[in-house]
Amino acid sequence: MADDLGEFYVRYYVGHKGKFGHEFLEFEFRPDGKLRYANNSNYKNDTMIRKEVFLTQAVLRECRRIIAESEIMKEDDNNWPEPDRVGRQELEIVMGNEHISFTTSKIGSLVDVQSSKDPEGLRIFYYLVQVAVLVKSGSCWHSPYYCVGDLLASIFTPSCCVEPALILN
Repeated sequence: MADDLGEFYVRYYVGHKGKFGHEFLEFEFRPDGKLRYANNSNYKNDTMIRKEVFLTQAVLRECRRIIAESEIMKEDDNNWPEPDRVGRQELEIVMGNEHISFTTSKIGSLVDVQSSKDPEGLRIFYYLVQVAVLVKSGSCWHSPYYCVGDLLASIFTPSCCVEPALILN
């Protein structure tokens, strides 16, 4: 479903390996409009959660707009904190002919951003991820039709909805 704007793909991962094994949150927006989500937590013997939905072209265009306006595609992660024992974050974006991939440590707060070697670039990453991670909100998966406003913090109009696809157990 790559429209006239070219290829579009986004993948975000945040996770760590610790006392409860490999725990992570990951999602991706695929070129065919599929949004895939996985959340693995072994705390109190939780099981992995996997969900998939297909997004409308309106949603994909809005996601593109948010990414383009953030100017994240101009950034470079060379001066960002390296992943450590606390964890790692990864962000990969393909928009048209541009392809970027970032890796950094988990960011606890804006204090971590401001104390980095590249506070401006890391701030852009931090805020973009804050918007994107709202996908993990439980309200996104509570009914047969998921309003895009729930998916991305009411950025979209309520009439733009996604329909559920295959939900994996």
